[in-house]
Amino acid sequence: MNDVIEKYLAHLTHERRLAALTLKHYRRDLVLLQDLLAEDNARIAHKRELCALQQTDIRRFAAQLHSRGLGPKSIARVLSGWRGFYKFLCRDTGAANPVDGVRAPKAAKRLPETLSPDEAIRLVSFDAQTPDDIRDRAVFELLYSSGLRVSELVGLDLASIDFSTAEARVLGKGNKTRIVPIGKHAIAALTHWLATRAPIIINPAPEHRDAFFVNKLGKRLSVRTVQMQIKAWATQQGITVDTHPHMLRHSFASHVLQSSGDLRAVQEMLGHASIASTQVYTHLDFQHLAKVYDLAHPRAKIKSK
Repeated sequence: MNDVIEKYLAHLTHERRLAALTLKHYRRDLVLLQDLLAEDNARIAHKRELCALQQTDIRRFAAQLHSRGLGPKSIARVLSGWRGFYKFLCRDTGAANPVDGVRAPKAAKRLPETLSPDEAIRLVSFDAQTPDDIRDRAVFELLYSSGLRVSELVGLDLASIDFSTAEARVLGKGNKTRIVPIGKHAIAALTHWLATRAPIIINPAPEHRDAFFVNKLGKRLSVRTVQMQIKAWATQQGITVDTHPHMLRHSFASHVLQSSGDLRAVQEMLGHASIASTQVYTHLDFQHLAKVYDLAHPRAKIKSK
């Protein structure tokens, strides 16, 4: 191995006293740098040392790693190791660190997970018997009906719901207020819950008196409780995916967009400041259309032999 690398690893071992596993990772990343340089030297028939590399070389090496299938996070970790190495080399010379300014390629954005329409309906339409069940169904119906964030939902007060217009006044991110429509099934579930809620509230604390959704103690419902109840009911309803409150928000947006195609309306209902945040659901919509095409179009079907 290169003497300069060995000197750096000795520095990490004896001066910085890094753990053995961390040292192993640094060694691996620096051997990779050495191998990339050797390949580059062989290609250009010119021998260069590690200390002579420029930012353009490091950028090219990062691109080569990406083309070989290394993921953005792994490349970012490798670059971090190289950056520390060159910082060590440059500490006495004052030379520029060739890794500074070189970034790993951006990771592809993960599309939000959604429930199918059948799964969403199954989750929100269970038979509610106990007060907690009635409350949970109202919570789920409202999340799916209006695409609320769970923090917005638990923050609702009695005055937030206008049953005459079937609308909710929601306080969203940045203390911005928006009005969202509520579907008829959600209105029915909320009405049922409101009738059930009244006997629960006995001498509540002032900060909980106006809360729309409360627990058995009359306190405002917590985000954690909603998360736990959704997981429990999803399991009970035979939904196998890891279900959480935000999945109902994603499902609401995807299903409304599939039916209406009105991206601006979905943006307003979700409370997104930028249309770019809402456009991710167009990709989900396209995936849905692609599946329909593959199943239905005669030229997309694979003929059985």
